[in-house]
Amino acid sequence: MQKRRLGKNGLETSALGLGTMGMTMAYGSANNDESIATIHRAYALGVTHFDTAELYGMGTGANEILLGKAVKGFRDKVVIATKFGFDIPKMTATHAPLDSRPERIRLVVENSLRYLQTDYIDVLYQHRVDPSVPIEDVAGTVKDLISAGKVRFFGMSEAGPATLRRAHAVQPVSVLQTEYSLFERAVERDVLPVTRELGIGFVPYSPLGRGFLTSTVKPAAEYEESDMRRWDDRWQGANYQANVAAVEQLRQLATSNGMTVAQLALAWLLAQGDDIVPIFGTKNRSRLEENVGAAKVSLSASTLARVAEILPNGSFGARYSPGHMPSWT
Repeated sequence: MQKRRLGKNGLETSALGLGTMGMTMAYGSANNDESIATIHRAYALGVTHFDTAELYGMGTGANEILLGKAVKGFRDKVVIATKFGFDIPKMTATHAPLDSRPERIRLVVENSLRYLQTDYIDVLYQHRVDPSVPIEDVAGTVKDLISAGKVRFFGMSEAGPATLRRAHAVQPVSVLQTEYSLFERAVERDVLPVTRELGIGFVPYSPLGRGFLTSTVKPAAEYEESDMRRWDDRWQGANYQANVAAVEQLRQLATSNGMTVAQLALAWLLAQGDDIVPIFGTKNRSRLEENVGAAKVSLSASTLARVAEILPNGSFGARYSPGHMPSWT
């Protein structure tokens, strides 16, 4: 698979990455054996970028343990990204408290190194900006961890332009991770211009609209109770119907170009710039094979124009409930 550089500090990964959140949370029941087989197949297909987080194990380390076990045989040939930033013991269904105090960051890193069975983390992200901790203190702590050899590159997630600038002045930020897809376009207005000005790579998460930009979408009530799509606003009522109609138009466009909707959505992101590496999430090999195929797709100007006609402003419905919506500054 083609490689791409993220930022100016030497970070290079495959053009597509694999997100592992759904292997242990948010998207129905877990299947560790199939998840590990999926990670192995991803590597065989050229994927070298794997994304995890403390949050995805809800304090147990389950997601990082799974990924560490899966990549143990080829650890030095892949990029592992993980994240800190939540006060997980205090989390509830409606409240996600933050904690990016320096001592908390150091504790999470030590836990992550142990769970991942590694002595270094390639990319350490602040999962969400913590307004109670100066970003200079966060960046300085990560800078110390880089100097100690425990971390290679500093990343941020869902940070706004002003915060990015302040952090970057202390420790260069190599990559920003924020939701971006045909369904979610807010970063185009204020965020992407700043990452490009500063030379920061961009990693879109949920590039397939949490599964809406695939062939398997169904009404919210048909998902398991543990699946976040039961309450996602884009799956509710009139929003759901409008989004289904848009995806049907995308399906027709994709079919006419010999691809699936998922491949069209991923190829569209890849076409937005060489500084972009989308991470899609899947826990089964068949879906993986389909998604990886997007790296071989080149979209024509007319196809890109038709996509813009179908979804000029993204999807119908908010991407998070008010209590979980990131606030960019």
